[in-house]
Amino acid sequence: MNKPSIYGIHRVLKPQGVLPQAASKIDNTMICGENEILVQVERLNIDSASFTQIKNATAGDFDKMKEMIQGIVSEKGKMQNPVTGSGGMFLGTVKEIGKDLNIDLKPGDKIASLVSLSLTPLKIEKIISIDLHKDQVDIVGEAILFESGIYAKIPSDLPENLVLSALDVAGAPAQVKNLVKENDTVLILGASGKSGTLCAYQSRINAGNKGFVIGIIHSQSHYEEMESLGIFDKIIVADARNPIEVLEKVLNATGGKLVDVTINVVNVENTEMSSILPTKDSGIVYFFSMATSFTKAALGAEGIGKECTMVIGNGYTKGHAELTLNLLRESKILFDLFQKRYGKEE
Repeated sequence: MNKPSIYGIHRVLKPQGVLPQAASKIDNTMICGENEILVQVERLNIDSASFTQIKNATAGDFDKMKEMIQGIVSEKGKMQNPVTGSGGMFLGTVKEIGKDLNIDLKPGDKIASLVSLSLTPLKIEKIISIDLHKDQVDIVGEAILFESGIYAKIPSDLPENLVLSALDVAGAPAQVKNLVKENDTVLILGASGKSGTLCAYQSRINAGNKGFVIGIIHSQSHYEEMESLGIFDKIIVADARNPIEVLEKVLNATGGKLVDVTINVVNVENTEMSSILPTKDSGIVYFFSMATSFTKAALGAEGIGKECTMVIGNGYTKGHAELTLNLLRESKILFDLFQKRYGKEE
């Protein structure tokens, strides 16, 4: 390996001169450098867009999914889906800490990575199981965190699976806190997913009682569950890939008014215009979805003469881990939903 870099550049094999996330192959030799953290990995939480693509490409067949995931890691040295470009995060136990690191961490601590698997050196010895509902993969393996990499210690008061699922999308509600203002009308595409429900809850807090929170869900089967949360003023069942349908249903819900903020957290492609069309010229469109084509978004907005501000979702926002976990702590209804979906072991 080359001289250690805080950003992990010394692990890049090809092409030279890029950061690990942009690299097509990185060194996943599991020897802990002086400024690295070596972790024994137990579980991968695959990014929703990536997991959905893998599941669809293999028809949910365990052996084929296993082969595809192992193939990606073997080829790239990291878990970066070649179609979506996204990764996910891991849960594991600290095995070794580089001698140059002075951090509040010790071997034996259980942590969740808060940087993407798309830049994290990873080696999978064995895939034990794949949970199609939680987007999680239990493995025997190891990973390396760089000096610049962020992580969160697993708290003792919340179930591990729940924490892993929530932290995977922690950047979303944390950024929503900065984007949604009091009395705003907010539209959330992909409202029934984990990032969607967290963003909706944070939107409700920010917008207040006079705000109006609309959730777009893809299936009627989620309607009652979403309604029971008491977060949404209106829940709409619509295909987020159909911008005209979405626009018409939103205008019907708002009395003909466009929305102030649109939050896109879907895990399928071609939803850019369904986010842009219902948003005011002075509004904000927040694309947290890794299935977003920013080319389609930019050119699509230009094509309809829309001047809204478009924000790229960043998985990191200062204090995002604690903010997200606190949402689950303060809302029993939200906690129960996450516990039902992600907290319990199968």
